[in-house]
Amino acid sequence: MRWNSPVEMIQSLEQEDYILDEQKGTTLFLALALEKPCLIEGPAGVGKTQLALALARVSKRPLIRLQCYEGLDVQKALYDWNYRKQLLRLQSVDSGWDEIKDDLYNEEFLLARPLLQAILSPEPVVLLIDELDKSDEEFESFLLELLGEFQVTIPEQGTFRAVTRPIVILTSNNTRELSDALRRRCVLLELDYPSLLREITILKRKNPEIGSELIEDVCRFVARVRKLPLRKLPSVSESIDFVQALQVLRQERVEFDQLSGALNLLLKYPGDLRKLEERLKTWQLEESRGKESLE
Repeated sequence: MRWNSPVEMIQSLEQEDYILDEQKGTTLFLALALEKPCLIEGPAGVGKTQLALALARVSKRPLIRLQCYEGLDVQKALYDWNYRKQLLRLQSVDSGWDEIKDDLYNEEFLLARPLLQAILSPEPVVLLIDELDKSDEEFESFLLELLGEFQVTIPEQGTFRAVTRPIVILTSNNTRELSDALRRRCVLLELDYPSLLREITILKRKNPEIGSELIEDVCRFVARVRKLPLRKLPSVSESIDFVQALQVLRQERVEFDQLSGALNLLLKYPGDLRKLEERLKTWQLEESRGKESLE
């Protein structure tokens, strides 16, 4: 699927419950129109991976995902050899090594990993290289050929050029700085925690059965929590879990003295929970004083 305008693409994503504002939608639209890899950066939990997944669905392309981690190498990301099959071939022939060594490294024994799968795919795909910042600089440098020329080189086989150009999405949580060389080959899209109105819209789309008052209350509460000096700020997915938890507890509003236990769905570190619990006492006291002053 190709879109004629950013608005058309944004509306398609909304059908998959992914809300993207006009500025960011225009950036993504241009990356796709110019067939450039898109590097999506931002803190964990702001919807970087979900954007790639939604894009694959609306474009009706298969998704090929490479999850990055420390120590990721070419054998896991691009290709490997079927050593068992090669051994069987060696055992089944009487020829000398010089006569069969080239035969052992033909495509029959090649195992395509995610990057090569995307290059060789006869149908257009979305290639998601997720959390690139978790890999090392050597692997990042290895990606430059793919990102710049949509091709990869295998020493024993030569260069493979993309049969159909994939949509390439890279994500980074900014745990380390990516190289200038990689950035030059990509269009940068920054995602951050959503505005209050956008988060309300997202939660209403995800939870149409939950009352607007509770959703709006939760979003205002989460916005306050994100201003605290926490180790990990709550993501949108955690806001969704939190509002669902309060719904299960039959709460219609966010009541500071009734959040015990439910906060564990919003925050993931004990230290953060303790900080918030202490701050809740202050907020509760301020709220009480506010009510008294009105009386």
